[in-house]
Amino acid sequence: MAARDRLGGLADATRAAVVILSAAFDYVFVETVGVGQSEVEVADIVDTLIFVSHPDSGDLLQSMKAGILEVPDILVVNKADLGEAAERSASELETGLALSGGANPGAERPVLVVSAREGTGIDALIETVDEHRREQVANGSLETRRARFRDQSVLEQLATRYGSFGLDALGGSDAVAERIRANTGDSGAHLVTEIGCEIEATLKGSD
Repeated sequence: MAARDRLGGLADATRAAVVILSAAFDYVFVETVGVGQSEVEVADIVDTLIFVSHPDSGDLLQSMKAGILEVPDILVVNKADLGEAAERSASELETGLALSGGANPGAERPVLVVSAREGTGIDALIETVDEHRREQVANGSLETRRARFRDQSVLEQLATRYGSFGLDALGGSDAVAERIRANTGDSGAHLVTEIGCEIEATLKGSD
């Protein structure tokens, strides 16, 4: 899905597509065409974020400046078949991680070297993703991450449908966001419908 001119790097329909596909498939991959300083919204909708680089790309310093290295859970250097160049890039990423810190400085974020062409390192990557999932389940961060995705998705849908004027009818975006977070047992679709009906009723009553 082309993001067009939308900031964040994701198309408007990506969140909805992830919700629908995750109901039918065990794994859903969300691939971006690249990331920049404002294009890291993908981190809000996935359980595990993998940053893929390639040898001698020369974008490490730029990635550090943009804060991109603070976001991924796993980092991968593709084209391991290039040998020394791939290992050098992996070493640079490890150095960058040590300097960037990230959202959870105490967490170890692995850097892997793989080759899509030769298939090397893929098994290790799959195991690393699985291990990350096990850690998330054990420490509760998976539930927290998915709740944040639901909350942001609901607020975004309401803002798209009713605009700031509609959100102001219920006290503004902060008040609506707090309302969404408080309803932990409701699905995103239910909240969009419920809160949307309240907005419409409030706006109709003010006519």
